[in-house]
Amino acid sequence: MGYELDHFFILVEHPEKAAQLLESQGLKRSFSRAHPGQGTSNICFEFSNSKLELLWIRDAGEANNGVASELHFCERTSSDDASPFGLILNKTDLATTESPFNGWDYQADYLPLGKAFHIGENSADLSEPLCIYLPFMHPPVRVIHSGMFQSISQVQITVPVTSISQTLKQAAVADRLSVKSGDQHLIEVSFDNQQLALSRDFRPELPLIIHW
Repeated sequence: MGYELDHFFILVEHPEKAAQLLESQGLKRSFSRAHPGQGTSNICFEFSNSKLELLWIRDAGEANNGVASELHFCERTSSDDASPFGLILNKTDLATTESPFNGWDYQADYLPLGKAFHIGENSADLSEPLCIYLPFMHPPVRVIHSGMFQSISQVQITVPVTSISQTLKQAAVADRLSVKSGDQHLIEVSFDNQQLALSRDFRPELPLIIHW
């Protein structure tokens, strides 16, 4: 059985400002869409093997009272102590039938019936990222992108906890993903094996550091 990091999201309060900040470094936005029933919208930055998703609350009432209420998007956005991250895993082998961690199924309104997200059982622990698995997805065929930021080599998540949950430990086994304890919520993304040995820290605007 094998899993990989399909993509990840960062919850933000000011999406256009955050997107422009990433664009100032040369990252290129790909698409944006709303999530009916979930109360969120996104702006995505795609790469040849993953994507970075800026996610924000479009309708707080829908997010708090709809089918996605147990994902706690509003609390994760408004609290500095809560993790603003989501890690979305995919299978690397069609023969994989088991989920990488225990959890529960979330049938989003914007997906066909029978295509449900598998949500890690740490979802109520706001100190950790949401762990999400896509059991209905086949291993994707990736398109090689041109430009400075072609592919993601590694994503490292820092969580300000002394004891990492079993769910997050199991998620971190996925290709291109690692997790460690630290003093603040942070995501570090390495592109193209850091060939240029350059970095940019987007804090305090975004809890993000990129290396390329």
